[in-house]
Amino acid sequence: MRIEDIPAVDRALRREFKAHSAPIIELIEAQTHDPFCVLVGTILSARTKDACTTGAVKRLFGRKAGALFAPSDLDRLDVAEIERLIYPVGFYRDKARHLKALPKVLEERFGGVLPRTVEELCELPGVGRKTANLTVAVGFDLPAICVDVHVHRICNWLELVHTKKPVETEMELRRILPVRYWKTWNSHLVSFGQTRCDPVHPKCDGCPIASYCRSPKKN
Repeated sequence: MRIEDIPAVDRALRREFKAHSAPIIELIEAQTHDPFCVLVGTILSARTKDACTTGAVKRLFGRKAGALFAPSDLDRLDVAEIERLIYPVGFYRDKARHLKALPKVLEERFGGVLPRTVEELCELPGVGRKTANLTVAVGFDLPAICVDVHVHRICNWLELVHTKKPVETEMELRRILPVRYWKTWNSHLVSFGQTRCDPVHPKCDGCPIASYCRSPKKN
């Protein structure tokens, strides 16, 4: 795949995306329009299937009876109660500990206001570059490139990048991907990876971007 092919590939990925359910984080944004809710949902979603994340988000946010979930709501919960609400998301004990610490760190470092840059968000407990980028892109609707395993793998299979680690993929995409694609590149590729481009058994028959793919799994 060449850089000049990006618009055509993006159009194909957008069509596929619209044909399937949106990833859980996009649904959270659509329902709440709140960056903090997006941040918490993204923390919960790490290494966890969407169906499991959805249940955890409903239990945790559901306590608000329709109002937006806020840092003060986390502050009122103890770690054990957070664990109970978010179980069985992956690494739920670590995530509960990070979520419990989040309001205090947010207040001490940023005056209780959620920052909107990747670098500042990474100062919060349990927040890495993937979570920070997704919060900026989805929560704040600002240009950011979130790279998870799907984005990293598919971009390498397309030979758009030649990288070993997701952070390397992020930096390379920042260099070559036009800014207009930054906010949607993750959601399109995550949906594509979940529904068609499986890492072990990809559904290559009828794949709309098969002509660009150089995957060793291609069949």
